[in-house]
Amino acid sequence: MRLRNFSVFDTINIAFMLAMIFITLYPLYYMGIISISSGSSVSSGEVFWRPIEINFKAYNVIFNDPAIVRSYGNTIFYTAAGVLINLAMTALCAYPLSRKHMYGRSVLALFVVFTMFFDGGLIPRYMVVHALGMVNTVWAILIPTAINVFNMILMRTFFEDIPEALHESAIMDGAGEFRVFTKIVLPLSLPVMATMFLFYAVAHWNSFFPALIYLNEKSLYPMQIILRNIVISGDMATQSAQLGAAEAGMAVMTENIKYACVFVAILPVLVIYPFVQKYFVQGAMLGSVKG
Repeated sequence: MRLRNFSVFDTINIAFMLAMIFITLYPLYYMGIISISSGSSVSSGEVFWRPIEINFKAYNVIFNDPAIVRSYGNTIFYTAAGVLINLAMTALCAYPLSRKHMYGRSVLALFVVFTMFFDGGLIPRYMVVHALGMVNTVWAILIPTAINVFNMILMRTFFEDIPEALHESAIMDGAGEFRVFTKIVLPLSLPVMATMFLFYAVAHWNSFFPALIYLNEKSLYPMQIILRNIVISGDMATQSAQLGAAEAGMAVMTENIKYACVFVAILPVLVIYPFVQKYFVQGAMLGSVKG
């Protein structure tokens, strides 16, 4: 078996890709080793390539802090409920707009796309949410972000690529539009649904601004608000976290807890992404063919 001769371009390309992999992965690796190193080694700047005096006390502080644990549960709930609402609303909007025989389809599509370019702004949006009585409730997080127009356009384009013959044969057999949608269109749309799932899940998981605007009770805060307070403000989430760090002495410092919180926050996305990557690529490519 002959090995391929590498050209100068191949060598440069491989070196460039390896550099990109290193630039991408090293920050994750660095967060991990900082979070499990001793506080004294972190404060002295000794940690760079490997953890020093390994301990997991930063994670003990995190998971023993009621505010952090509660906010993590809130984030899981907001993400799960939000994705279900997003997928349902996006699909229910995209399917009618994908049917060419729908009356007024072009006008409705124009109104929907209009919202991509023109927005009332933060204050009118807050006034609407307040008038609906959703301020300081979970609905303020879930309802205003129920649909993303760009994602809807991708899904609509995917639905339009499904052969019309399948719709016609199902209707001839007595199926209505809703039955065609649930029994034929959705089962054939797994790639684009997985793509939308990833888009919406990551957006909900990383979202903090709606909670910052609409929520007043700390018991409703998602993880990202707590993480923001820790990373930006340098404050611990609660006095129990401060007490835990003080009791641990130099074994755990605020920097350890910061990086541990960040690592815990991004871990679910890192775990889920490999399982939906193939659907993400396929759905994004097919959904943008006509876009």
